Amino acid sequence: MDIVGALGAHEGTTCFVGAGGKKTTMATLAARLDRAVVTATVRIPIFDDWVARVAVTDDPAAAVAATDDWPLGVVPEREREDRYLGYDRETVAALSDCGVPVLVKADGARMRRFKAPSDREPQVPSSADTVVPIASAHVVGQPLTEERVHRVDRVAALTGLDPGDTIRAADVATVLASDRGGRKGVPDGATVIPLVNMVDDDELTATARAIARAIHDRTDVPRVVLAEMRAPDPLVEVV
Repeated sequence: MDIVGALGAHEGTTCFVGAGGKKTTMATLAARLDRAVVTATVRIPIFDDWVARVAVTDDPAAAVAATDDWPLGVVPEREREDRYLGYDRETVAALSDCGVPVLVKADGARMRRFKAPSDREPQVPSSADTVVPIASAHVVGQPLTEERVHRVDRVAALTGLDPGDTIRAADVATVLASDRGGRKGVPDGATVIPLVNMVDDDELTATARAIARAIHDRTDVPRVVLAEMRAPDPLVEVV
């Protein structure tokens, strides 16, 4: 199994939520697929350097149908120098008919490595076949602070931690497995495949395995993927 198969991204619509490598994961998958559409339902940093072309368009389905440039990025508008806006969920859902794998950034994390969603997120389209909640293995053993965590108060509410407490593997698993965390807004029938990213040494592999086991204790998912998305072979392990 490779990283594309492990995350179920070889077909249909795959949505990425959480923190700790959404854009890197999408870029890694896009580079390994023969054809792929990259888009978002939220703001997305400029990503022209890891797709063949970005089409700024009000009709992304038409842009996909007309292109020979893969992977293709589609966005509705460039908001400012460093980011694009995302489409509404209904527009992204319509891309499910294009016959090409669709990779969707469905929430934001402000470059942090762990998060829990707000009331307004994630923005997962109804067409989602797979939802991939992400967290970085690096947060285990670190304090629950805004330096590493987006929405500290939400993570605290889910885990019972206080701000400043040390984050444990079980806390990461609790958030990724929760229907108020990594499984929030998942459409009926969609598959959830949690991803523990930044697993770049033996100690972090052991930490990520502990997270994976704790996720399986908390919810029914087919597998948990351990990866280092910046490595030439990003798949570390499937649990």
